Amino acid sequence: MIAKPRDRPQRRPREDGIRTVTGSSFTPLVLEGKGPIVVEFMSYGCAHCRVIEPLLQQVAEIVKSGETIFRVNVAIEQELAASYEIEGTPTLLMFLDGKEVGRSEGPTPTSAGLLRAVTQPFES
Repeated sequence: MIAKPRDRPQRRPREDGIRTVTGSSFTPLVLEGKGPIVVEFMSYGCAHCRVIEPLLQQVAEIVKSGETIFRVNVAIEQELAASYEIEGTPTLLMFLDGKEVGRSEGPTPTSAGLLRAVTQPFES
């Protein structure tokens, strides 16, 4: 007898304060964007990326009125990652009015550390 799979309740998608950008949307959203923009270059297979994901969501909630946070999946957007010389994930790039003004590479284990990494390049 073949076991019938149990019906599982559908999970509601969680709120995501971080939008995904692609090679085709990167220029209009990031390079032509106004104000402070953070781009996380990540991969869903990256253990460090999975660890910082909830922390980055918290940071996105804290800075939502002043900064925009995007993500780029390097497994799909390899050309875009190569154009910014991304050698490991996670890597955060900070842009101000289309110009790169900061970079943070590797895991940041606390939300305070992550908040500092994404806001410090924009401080006067």
